[in-house]
Amino acid sequence: MPEPTHRWRRYVAIGDSLTEGLVDPYPNGEPRGWADRFAQHLADAAGESIDYANLAIRGRLLRPIIAEQLEPALALQPELVSLWGGGNDILRPRADVDAITAELERAVVRLREAGVDVLLGTGIDAKGSPLLDLTRSRTALFNANVWSIARRHGAFVIDVWGMRCLKHWGMWFDDRLHFNSIGHERVSQAALVAVGLPASDGWDDPLPELPAKTRREWLDWQLSWARQHAGPWLGRRIRRTSSGAGRSAKLPEYVAVPPRSPQPAE
Repeated sequence: MPEPTHRWRRYVAIGDSLTEGLVDPYPNGEPRGWADRFAQHLADAAGESIDYANLAIRGRLLRPIIAEQLEPALALQPELVSLWGGGNDILRPRADVDAITAELERAVVRLREAGVDVLLGTGIDAKGSPLLDLTRSRTALFNANVWSIARRHGAFVIDVWGMRCLKHWGMWFDDRLHFNSIGHERVSQAALVAVGLPASDGWDDPLPELPAKTRREWLDWQLSWARQHAGPWLGRRIRRTSSGAGRSAKLPEYVAVPPRSPQPAE
């Protein structure tokens, strides 16, 4: 294996449901997600245990992420922090993308002044999604700002906007808002690429095409999604309630993540 470019020993993840790992469950049902997977990959690359904490809470807008999670993250004296949020903000029709990313930049500056390496994430290209496609232009502006922030302050960026494999519904949970386990693993590979570590071969290869749906199957698929997922989501927006109300961070303190044993060559 090539020598890793970076050997972080303390990694903290902050953000929303994406980083909490919603709908990518461990066998016990607890959320896993790309950040847990990335922490494991970092330990594997280092060849020794790393300390990992995850302060992310589902449903959080970017300002609450920063207000609630940034200082607790810094208190852990991390070497690397992933700060990924803004997707919930962009779903709001009146989202001010420039104001959102100004808040993001202030947080990045705070982390960099503390000597912490920072990993950011872009928004996802939602072309073809019946709900998220409406936010595509706002997401593109958000991403342009993220790349500029990263350039100015020496941050890394996970470029999920450019991932070909995420165009496939096989990477997504049924709600079409969150990645499934396959999607989370692919994003964790993209995080390795972002920080200059080797990823798995074919990590961004698209999945095989799904069989074409008949018109009846397509209508049933859309109706099922609207009834089970879109309706409840819109209801929460109308009531101004969050899926993360009353929740706390899943890993507020460090846990040790040991490297996995190398697999013997066949």
